[in-house]
Amino acid sequence: MFKPREVTPSVASSSSSTASQGSTVSKSGSTSIATGAAVSTRFGNTQVRVTIKGGKITDIKPLQIPSNEPQSVQISNGAVPTLRESALSKQSAAIDSGSGATITSKSYAASLQSALDKAGFTVADGSTAPTTAPTESEEHGHGGGFGHGGPFEG
Repeated sequence: MFKPREVTPSVASSSSSTASQGSTVSKSGSTSIATGAAVSTRFGNTQVRVTIKGGKITDIKPLQIPSNEPQSVQISNGAVPTLRESALSKQSAAIDSGSGATITSKSYAASLQSALDKAGFTVADGSTAPTTAPTESEEHGHGGGFGHGGPFEG
């Protein structure tokens, strides 16, 4: 019987090796570019870089997406464009989780919120996303989307 390894997801601290991957903010005029924390889950890390121009989120680039297994890559590649569009339209990291991509969605939102916090960006309605990784109990649905089934269905 398949038993997933017990891993406690966490946000990588600045003292970890993630700091060398550019957890920084750069500003030029009315443009800020901030790199969010690398959010670690059992499926891999998620990390994004956000560009803010004139007080608006104008771009979000994934630097790392969950990729510990082929199914994680497939789920993440399907979810990331939708998550980006949702964050750009809402101008916030408080985005909805994609069906079947709960872990990717929550870790993406956590890294994005971290980047927005570093850049000093405040959402007009005050909404924020949690900056912590999803808990083990929330991870059961990671592989259940897209009709694939398999050992990760909860």
